[in-house]
Amino acid sequence: MTKTRLGIFLVLGLLIAFPLVAPSFGFEFYVSFVRRILIFALAASALNLVLGYGGLVALGHAAFFGAGAYVVGIMADAGIYAAWVVWPVAMALAALLACITGAISLRTKGVYFIMITLAFAQMIYYLFISLRQYGGEDGMNLYDYSSLPGLDLSNDVQFYYVVLAIVVVAFLVFKQLMESRFGHALRGAKENPSRMQALGYPVYGIQLVAYTLSGALMGLAGALLANHNLFVSPSLMHWTQSADLIIMVLVGGMGLMFGGVAGAAVLLVLEEILRNWTEFWHLPLGVLLLIVVFAAPQGLASWFDKKRVSNDNT
Repeated sequence: MTKTRLGIFLVLGLLIAFPLVAPSFGFEFYVSFVRRILIFALAASALNLVLGYGGLVALGHAAFFGAGAYVVGIMADAGIYAAWVVWPVAMALAALLACITGAISLRTKGVYFIMITLAFAQMIYYLFISLRQYGGEDGMNLYDYSSLPGLDLSNDVQFYYVVLAIVVVAFLVFKQLMESRFGHALRGAKENPSRMQALGYPVYGIQLVAYTLSGALMGLAGALLANHNLFVSPSLMHWTQSADLIIMVLVGGMGLMFGGVAGAAVLLVLEEILRNWTEFWHLPLGVLLLIVVFAAPQGLASWFDKKRVSNDNT
């Protein structure tokens, strides 16, 4: 067994055991905190699919994140709480938005792609601000959690394990996808799209599929976050949320399997510590992130995936 695989099993074992031992140390609050990290790890990994593996710097993915969250709120307002209905709808809507906006955005390159994804995200952001029946700019409260047969998501521990199970399954699918012909083609399109096109690969179609899948995962993460917070707001769709997710990917490692996980964990843990230390926590957070970037220019996950990093550099 490789050190990387051993480390994965160790971290997974710790995550499984954490809610069981947390009460013994008075850490019940941190069950919810770790659950939040897992949700953002899923969102950051969804962005990593297009940013790290596809080389597409999208500054509008928060729109899909917020859309997934709003599906939960809007369907709850209509009296629909069944997670097996609501969460797939959240994924479907986010995927549809990603497909439509991606079909247009992917016809541009470079800074134009960045700006058009930002423009679409801001359009969706202002659209949801205009929905006064769902709270407008103030957002809306959820008065109950989504429901799953035999489970009570209002129980922190049960909801924690549901999120953990979803994240594990998502990463297993993600791993298979990246090791498939599609994953290799996506990386090839990132490195040399002209050559891939000359070899007969439909580069535009491959990128659009990746963009749509990324949007679907973003929608699922948004649906989980809506249940976590019992609150949804247009701020989830703001471009600054997209920027936070990009920072997570950059810190964790672009194009690395666990880059989104590492980045989300480090950013949220540092933020939590510094918030309790000073109200001017943004400055020391920025300094610490600069140190992290200089210490691991290819991302924190590169420390544990040296084989993949060396392959990328050859």
